[in-house]
Amino acid sequence: MSKKYCYLFTEGNASMRNLLGGKGANLAEMTNIGLPVPQGFTISTEACTQYYEDGRQINPEIRAEIMEYIEKMEKITGKKFGDLENPLLVSVRSGARASMPGMMDTILNLGLNEDVVNVIAKKSGNPRWAWDCYRRFIQMFSDVVMEVGKKYFEKLIDKMKEEKGVEYDVDLTADDLHELADQFKAEYKAQLGKDFPTDPKEQLFEAIKAVFRSWDNPRANIYRMDHDIPYSWGTAVNVQMMAFGNMGETSGTGVAFTRNPATGEKGLMGEFLMNAQGEDVVAGVRTPMPISR
Repeated sequence: MSKKYCYLFTEGNASMRNLLGGKGANLAEMTNIGLPVPQGFTISTEACTQYYEDGRQINPEIRAEIMEYIEKMEKITGKKFGDLENPLLVSVRSGARASMPGMMDTILNLGLNEDVVNVIAKKSGNPRWAWDCYRRFIQMFSDVVMEVGKKYFEKLIDKMKEEKGVEYDVDLTADDLHELADQFKAEYKAQLGKDFPTDPKEQLFEAIKAVFRSWDNPRANIYRMDHDIPYSWGTAVNVQMMAFGNMGETSGTGVAFTRNPATGEKGLMGEFLMNAQGEDVVAGVRTPMPISR
């Protein structure tokens, strides 16, 4: 029997940290105890090791298994990757067994293209949310996967806000965000000499390769040497169905702790932002609100 490289969250547990990484093992454990975790799967640390053994390529066997697990995700969620009726959008995150700097940042809203964004805009009745997701995805993919600096996109956002006379991203309209997405794609082409990828499968594999590459970047390598973390460990990749915090004033994003991270004292604490996504809560663009019981 060939080696298994992918694991649904329902197939893992906390004891599989070496194989699934810290994040993957914890997502599996939370699933096991019945918490409402958006479902997905983890590509194991062994797939990362194999990627390097194969000359920094994802071999056909692992590619086929990843697509098999995308199909399993589609069955679980009732959505389809790249579909124009009920599209599946995912996040892609790194997850080594030891937390360390230099690893790849999160990619959100993967699976969007011009056709899919129009579908979700129409079906949701919330075009502002749809275009906000798309402009965020273009920026994240460009920055994190293709290494086009986020400063190019932030300049375009600042210019748009100035032109529209608004202070915050949340004050931009659906039409503004649509225009911003077009500007982002033009910037991507100007920087890289090619069009932004529209095929969700291409987007997915480029993001997975970026996670694997981040295991070998200079910051990660220096940190490992300083902390005696073996290079052979590799990193896992978590592919998870999106949950959206940017659909309006009834959704949000945040970070929560069950202990005070400074003192260790037990108690719920954290911060959140309404109508926001991903890094917004720590990016300093708006002041987050405290979580209190």
